Amino acid sequence: MIERTISIGSIDPLDFYGINNTKLDILKELFPKLQIVGRGNELIVKGEVKTLNLFENKINLILQHYNQYNVLTAANLKRIVLENNKEIENPEDPKNLILFGNNGKIIRSKTPNQKKLVEASKNNDMIFAIGPAGSGKTYTAVAIAVKALRNNEVKRIILSRPAVEAGENLGFLPGDLKEKIDPYLQPLYDALLDMIPPRKLAGYLEAEIIQIAPLAYMRGRTLNDAFVILDEAQNTTSKQLKMFLTRMGISGKFMITGDITQIDLPKKQQSGLVQAFHILKDIKGIAMIEFDKSDIVRHPLVKKIVSAYEIDEENKAKKWKKEE
Repeated sequence: MIERTISIGSIDPLDFYGINNTKLDILKELFPKLQIVGRGNELIVKGEVKTLNLFENKINLILQHYNQYNVLTAANLKRIVLENNKEIENPEDPKNLILFGNNGKIIRSKTPNQKKLVEASKNNDMIFAIGPAGSGKTYTAVAIAVKALRNNEVKRIILSRPAVEAGENLGFLPGDLKEKIDPYLQPLYDALLDMIPPRKLAGYLEAEIIQIAPLAYMRGRTLNDAFVILDEAQNTTSKQLKMFLTRMGISGKFMITGDITQIDLPKKQQSGLVQAFHILKDIKGIAMIEFDKSDIVRHPLVKKIVSAYEIDEENKAKKWKKEE
């Protein structure tokens, strides 16, 4: 990746970036492979040369438009970027839509691997998705599950996590079992609340149409007509993950997500997700999707943090090889 500084000329930054950076966010969405930061009258952009060149050409066209008409609307910005270029995909293209969430919020796949996950779900009953934090694995999986429930493709959704996270132990948390578990599973609730009105979600939870529970609660069950998501699966042991995978019943859909760079198991225990990703990859009906840092849709700093840790791990590996 290289970095380039691109001037936006004499245009008022507020006109170019939009209120609350709405127009800048459109540029980021249209160029997901670039890291774009606005600093006054300059854009600091990182990425591959080909994409950078395309981006700079589009910025020049945007500036020409502004200089001619003395106005830049979000619609015109989007039109100029998308015009005469098949390499840039419109994120609002109907084919990227997963479902409409609360208050008409559009829930869509925003990155190439999120789109792969959506497509894989149409033709596979079991999908593994691994990748870094912030890449949208879990959120996209929950959206696919909610869509399947709405379309009556399944009768219930079951969301689960192993009870291991960042060295913490549920037993030391205050409250009864439900009070201990709820904060731990909050990311799953947050995703659901984007897609289902609170009252309706409460009704689904009460009727157990949607169930959220630790992995240990899966033992002994047969999950028929269910869309089941196991999140944070890097923290399962081989036995735990095998137990979970064999719960699959008739008309079931399973999605297993995790980040294999953030394993919190004791050092001597192998991650069940790492093992499964290797030994199950050639089975028909099972899809494997690998997300990477280009899929990260959180704050731009998250990509930099992930990159820094990757470099550190590579340096450590090189050092160990030399010592051997």
